Amino acid sequence: MSSANFRNAVSVAGVGLRQYKRGKAPLPEQGVLIGAIIDACEDAGFAPALIDGFVSYGDDNNEPVRLMSDLGTQELRLNAQMWGGGGGGIAGAFGLAASAIATGQATAVVVFRALVQDNSGRLSAAVMRHHLNDHLIGAGLLSPAQICALRARRLYEFHGVRPSVAEELVRASYYHGSRNPDATAYGQPLDLQAYREGRWIAEPFRLFDCSRENDGAGALLLVSTERARDLRKPPVRLLGVANGTAKGWGDLCENDQDYASAGFKPIARRLWEQTGITPADVDVVQLYENFSAQGVASLIDHGFCNYENAAEFIRFDNLIAPGGGLPVNTAGGNFAHGFVHGIGMAVEAVRVLRGESANPVADAKICLMTGGPGAPTVSSALFSRDDL
Repeated sequence: MSSANFRNAVSVAGVGLRQYKRGKAPLPEQGVLIGAIIDACEDAGFAPALIDGFVSYGDDNNEPVRLMSDLGTQELRLNAQMWGGGGGGIAGAFGLAASAIATGQATAVVVFRALVQDNSGRLSAAVMRHHLNDHLIGAGLLSPAQICALRARRLYEFHGVRPSVAEELVRASYYHGSRNPDATAYGQPLDLQAYREGRWIAEPFRLFDCSRENDGAGALLLVSTERARDLRKPPVRLLGVANGTAKGWGDLCENDQDYASAGFKPIARRLWEQTGITPADVDVVQLYENFSAQGVASLIDHGFCNYENAAEFIRFDNLIAPGGGLPVNTAGGNFAHGFVHGIGMAVEAVRVLRGESANPVADAKICLMTGGPGAPTVSSALFSRDDL
């Protein structure tokens, strides 16, 4: 879809997010999801029965037809899901929803992700069903952390990026999370000694270099921008989406030519070309950090810095709000806000552009959201205020 169609056609009108400590959700997964969808509709001042489309990603278990009776759905016109078991499809899900609205296939689409361990099991096990094969198992690679750790080693040892750069990114996420009442890390800034001495998960990753799962669900309601302007909250427009992969990237043998990349280089190039936006135009980033080094690689892939100057750009004081040149993960991100497979980042992208973030970014107009670094397919999206 062209940039013009996205800019003129589709906006996020409402958001809802419910998250709990892993294993502590008060309802089964579908009940938590229904609550998040109703919250998104309440946020927008929109009747849930008018939703006619649903899109998810990452092997979500909640088939839309099973949601209809609880929501009073009058007609289901779109039920879709992005391929892949990781978080790489999160931004791509918005592309599917926007395409359906812009072409008249649906009028009100909810993008959602739900994860309650008692129903779906551990997310890491589901992800690895997609990424494991006999070659990897035979080499002893049995978890996402191990695979991403190999790529992190290439980033640090071959390209010369300092491991301390990853610490700066983790610190920034915890700085924001410690100031966000909705975050799991609220009131708990990162203890640097605990970070540096945390138990090894897979070298070079220690405990706080890794995202950890929460129970919960998130939902975002998309409608036409014209319709959104008549609803309760200011529209947040979807400027563009890029999704996919390049030749040679994948999880068959772990021998990609650009092995330290997070997979975003061709995706970012298409996103910038599609929208006419450049990295210099971006005010704030919601960066999917499954592991710290992959977050660093994502910023490099999108052109905010390169291997040589990463340490100059990815600094704690440059990544925090207020005052940083590029605030990152203003709710706390997957590290410190909570990890319901990244859907909280999409919710925060909307909130920060509305001025509703716990860590506001003054006059922020454009937000980049990235999904699933290191996954076989990844995606990125750009959101903006309606007055851009």
